[in-house]
Amino acid sequence: MKKVSFYSLAVLFLFTSVFTSCNSIKNANNTQKGAGIGVAAGALVGGLLGNYVGKGGHAALGAVVGAAIGGGTGAIIGNKMDKQARKITEALPGADVERVGEGIRLVLKEDAVRFDVNKATLTEQAKINLNKLVPVFKEYSDTNIDIFGYTDNSGRAEYNLKLSQSRAETVKTYLISKGLVSSRLKTTGLGIADPIATNETAEGKSQNRRVEFAITANQKMTEDAKAEAK
Repeated sequence: MKKVSFYSLAVLFLFTSVFTSCNSIKNANNTQKGAGIGVAAGALVGGLLGNYVGKGGHAALGAVVGAAIGGGTGAIIGNKMDKQARKITEALPGADVERVGEGIRLVLKEDAVRFDVNKATLTEQAKINLNKLVPVFKEYSDTNIDIFGYTDNSGRAEYNLKLSQSRAETVKTYLISKGLVSSRLKTTGLGIADPIATNETAEGKSQNRRVEFAITANQKMTEDAKAEAK
């Protein structure tokens, strides 16, 4: 079974403390503080954690870290995410599953979710692999799932950006067709950005043609965790 990677929230708490000590945050109201901390911590800590695991800053990682709440509530959410991450790994052993803070970064490379060449059409094997994830996503229904599409660097960047968006949309549409609620799913195409391997080799290009998921707590899970923490 593929190992699930776990990363501590210690770094997040450290940088949150730094941000709250800034004069701009001190002089802001509570709403502004929350917004400032969320954006800044998500961007900076997401990038730092990305470098820590040797893969550079990535949108899915930043989205997961930026959604963190912390405290007792965060610990309860994290425990639920631990269980979900293990089930994802059991369902699809070839997936790259990273438990980060209070969420999950899930990377499905081309060997897991493949598309027809220069198209956004899922292959039959891709559908089979996504089908393995659907029961887990349904069991843990109190989560939001951001879907990020990527390509390698072959061809024009503008074309790849549109293609990656179409492929992310295809994955979303397929998951909805299998019973997932559409409001849980958001898509972003990032084209050639954030490579996880070199684009100088065929193998590297294959790894970069991927779909990533950022799985985070939705409002219901957050409110339930707050009530439990009390």
